Amino acid sequence: MQSMAASITNAPSAVNCPSYVGLRAPKRTFNLCVPQPATKSFPPRLFVVRASDSEFEAAVVAGKVPSAPPVPPKPAAPVGTPVVPSLPLHRRPRRNRKSPALRSAFQETSISPANFVYPLFIHEGEEDTPIGAMPGCYRLGWRHGLVQEVAKARDVGVNSIVLFPKIPDALKSPTGDEAYNENGLVPRTIRLLKDKYPDLVIYTDVALDPYSSDGHDGIVREDGVIMNDETVHQLCKQAVAQAQAGADVVSPSDMMDGRVGALRAALDAEGFQHVSIMSYTAKYASSFYGPFREALDSNPRFGDKKTYQMNPANYREALTEMREDESEGADILLVKPGLPYLDIIRLLRDNSPLPIAAYQVSGEYAMIKAAGALKMIDEEKVMMESLMCLRRAGADIILTYSALQAARCLCGEKR
Repeated sequence: MQSMAASITNAPSAVNCPSYVGLRAPKRTFNLCVPQPATKSFPPRLFVVRASDSEFEAAVVAGKVPSAPPVPPKPAAPVGTPVVPSLPLHRRPRRNRKSPALRSAFQETSISPANFVYPLFIHEGEEDTPIGAMPGCYRLGWRHGLVQEVAKARDVGVNSIVLFPKIPDALKSPTGDEAYNENGLVPRTIRLLKDKYPDLVIYTDVALDPYSSDGHDGIVREDGVIMNDETVHQLCKQAVAQAQAGADVVSPSDMMDGRVGALRAALDAEGFQHVSIMSYTAKYASSFYGPFREALDSNPRFGDKKTYQMNPANYREALTEMREDESEGADILLVKPGLPYLDIIRLLRDNSPLPIAAYQVSGEYAMIKAAGALKMIDEEKVMMESLMCLRRAGADIILTYSALQAARCLCGEKR
């Protein structure tokens, strides 16, 4: 059989070059009288004629198998490792975890910047004021600092935000009337953002506590009772004012009974059928909210919020709230806080077809930041793991103050 590859040197010019791969006829040279500079000599060029696929196959059939790297030796175990027979296992789950490629292929839960809603604090001032209990977070000036922060978020794929206003004390009142001022801080901010970023998804907070001189989510009667139906009336006017300004999703966080149905009716009556409602379905009376209340200066003037927010000890009650919100027309169900309530997120996920949101609240954020600053944990890894856990439990979207940092991490940025 002819050789599979032949080397040809100094091929004559009579050879039909196009018939051979890479074969060229040497150029003719002429002796001129002009002196030439000394040139470096090169060895004769080798020209390779390759065999066809059928010739390679024939060689293998004839037993002439090409050489390949040898089978790698079995890695040695450390000295002292006991010699034992293999366990009679039919299934070894570790086989699907043995390499990064396999682990990536079989990963059940994914996370992306599109899953984040970025909570942003705003105020009337021009300067961005740092929030002591929440490192990296600021009360942003609504004209400039906020717009710049939104631009940074959009650059890494976060296109959903939720606004929380710091209202001047002089505008607060027992009935929270500033909440539905059409030219108030939140409606003005929505109009500004929508003018600059029409496709930005804007969530708003529907509750009276930032506007109440009592610091509660509802109107307080003289005996300290939070009035339910009268509060819902105010919340409807607040939601309509936000929708008129251009809000995409209104989010009642007050935990008043019946407010989702009332908001839906009020929005529809004003022609805002397209505006969604994300209900704080299972909002617990948690101690993890402390830094948030510092950010907005919205601590209750007296008492606590246990008569309207849920008891942290209760599990089944979340199903009651879920069924009511579904029947009243909620589009999204939210659980707050996040990590301490993964079981509630899973409960709602398993019992409702609606999208589930989780709020990784200020206390969760602050603990990760503080432990990271003390080098007790790897802040970035713990942050990403915590967000993945919320997704794994069943959250479709996550409200998190880490949205920008996490999105940059997912995009491979280091800042």
